[in-house]
Amino acid sequence: MTSENITEHIVGILAGLEHAIEPSRIDPPVADVERARRLARRGIPVSAVLRAHRLAQGIALDRLLEELPRLTSDPELISAGARQLIATMTGYMDRTSEQGVVAFQEERDRRLRWRLTVVNEAGMRIGTTLDIARTTQELADVATEHFADLVTVDLLESALHGHTTTAEDPLLLRRLTQRSVTDGYPDSTIAPQQLHTYPGGSPPDRALTTGQPSRHHLGGPPDHSAANPELNRAVDAQPVHSTLVAPLCARGTTLGVAQFSRDRNLDLYDDDDLLLAQEIAARAAVAVDNARRYTHARATALSLQRSLLPSRMPPQSAVEVACRYLPAGTQVGVGGDWYDVIPLSGARVALVVGDVVGRGIHAAATMGRLRTAVRTLADIDLPPDELLTHLDDVVIRLAAEASTTPGTGAVGDIGATCLYAVYDPVSRSCTLARAGHVLPTVVTRDGTVELLELPAGPPLGLGGLPFEAAEVDLPEGSLIALYTDGLIEARDHDIEAGLTRLRQALVQPAPSLEATCDAVLEALLPARPDDDAALLLARTHGLGVGQVATWDLDTEPAAVAQTRSSVSQQLSAWGLEELDFTTELVVSELVTNAIRYGQPPIRLRLIHDHTLLCEVSDDSSTTPHMRRARVFDEGGRGLLLVAQLAEHWGTRHARHGKTVWAELNESECHESEVAPIGGNK
Repeated sequence: MTSENITEHIVGILAGLEHAIEPSRIDPPVADVERARRLARRGIPVSAVLRAHRLAQGIALDRLLEELPRLTSDPELISAGARQLIATMTGYMDRTSEQGVVAFQEERDRRLRWRLTVVNEAGMRIGTTLDIARTTQELADVATEHFADLVTVDLLESALHGHTTTAEDPLLLRRLTQRSVTDGYPDSTIAPQQLHTYPGGSPPDRALTTGQPSRHHLGGPPDHSAANPELNRAVDAQPVHSTLVAPLCARGTTLGVAQFSRDRNLDLYDDDDLLLAQEIAARAAVAVDNARRYTHARATALSLQRSLLPSRMPPQSAVEVACRYLPAGTQVGVGGDWYDVIPLSGARVALVVGDVVGRGIHAAATMGRLRTAVRTLADIDLPPDELLTHLDDVVIRLAAEASTTPGTGAVGDIGATCLYAVYDPVSRSCTLARAGHVLPTVVTRDGTVELLELPAGPPLGLGGLPFEAAEVDLPEGSLIALYTDGLIEARDHDIEAGLTRLRQALVQPAPSLEATCDAVLEALLPARPDDDAALLLARTHGLGVGQVATWDLDTEPAAVAQTRSSVSQQLSAWGLEELDFTTELVVSELVTNAIRYGQPPIRLRLIHDHTLLCEVSDDSSTTPHMRRARVFDEGGRGLLLVAQLAEHWGTRHARHGKTVWAELNESECHESEVAPIGGNK
């Protein structure tokens, strides 16, 4: 046994006597124990001055007593101060050795209970959230409160972002947390969130590569950075004297490394401290891995969610729109809220807001499927109530498919709410229907705020119950707000309080509709909302009388020629002479079909907007369709010709009758020598 080890155990015994004897009997020894501490600070090579449990790991007390005479006389083994201390205590130790052994055992048991208490507390306090940075901060908080003065936690950049690395790649780390018992982290060469690497062979590097913890007694702090080599020469001046390095490993993956250091506490770390740090780091690593996996899954769901939402809104003459989607906080999974703006025929526009039940990537995928279904149904110009009926069938089929698919589990419980509105800028009316969704809010130009009372429809996916639409007049300049319940409902207030805040935010003056959107979110949502929120604001505009021309037509074939003449005059008044030939050709085909196969009354309407819209309405519900005409057929080519000349065309049905429409774009229309061809049923 070396002199260092003997001295270490001697001073440890002396320290243990402080706990074994009543204060009235050990006044001189207590003073000598304090003196032993001072001697240790001045150079006696002692690794743990106050660790009484060292006796259980070292030599026996009776053997130590046998060695005391030689130790006190040999200047090569121990310093003069220590010899004097040992000589003073020899007689005292003879009388108290048995009590010292008991005290050491009690100290060992106390240390074990303390360690178990700290580990249990760490299990309760670390991993309370699914936020990686918060989890590492909780690890640092527990450590600094119990056994460390300085704590740093570094995570591998590849583990944070799911990147794959090769053996040749450097271990690039990001400093997530650094904590000190004093204000700040003294003289750290690595800033929080900074990327850095550790030199090869350094304790943190060995911990990352081998996965084994280690204990070190240092003359300077362990914060050596390869990115700051010029600062490494000054680290020896730092007060850090002992460090534990523990890798963060979970589920067979190394995530990073934690370092626990002491500078204010003069005790050096021992093997028990290393075991404690390893146990706490293992618990923290599992919590970090859970947060990392959740973060990756949430990022994937959020990316899918945003990719399925409209990236930009097409320009509309009917409305000016501004939209926002705000995902829930990190503790809540991404939901299935969505919004959409869909151009319709006749310069109309559909406004849609929906909310899918559930969270995560399945909710986001379901949202994308429902948004696609709504757009498909909107393309055939279904009224809002009929559209929701078909969408309800879609949700029922999706739920049935999910419930019969192996491995989906509870994913089969699919449901959603939806609000579908169609605004017509010609009549300045809006038709709305809802499926279990919250009511929209309208703000008129004079500042009046009104919650639109719509018929209550069941949520999508229940089936068997009808939906009902309501039509309201919206004066030009009205602001209609469509949103999901996540905007107005939260833990700290109910829906009524949320609606009150919404009304107050909507009537506040703002330079733009985008600014109004931001003001609404700021007034209603905290930094980390409890639920997803979608907001769609639309300010209505109307088409002037000079942009719409309407004719009631006779059911005689001779009315076609008169109609072409009237259309030509109207195009000249609008300055669209270059569309004269194409428009006359399209109008002739549509009017001829209505006269031959439709029912009166027949009406022609031209709308001059971004494009030229031609609409022919009649009271028949029969839908025209294109067919392939044979070589010797006299008819059957009219709608094919319309489809070639128009940018878009289609048919929409009303409560009574139908409307066949064609959209002509000035930049894409070219004159042709083809004559009108009738008979296109």
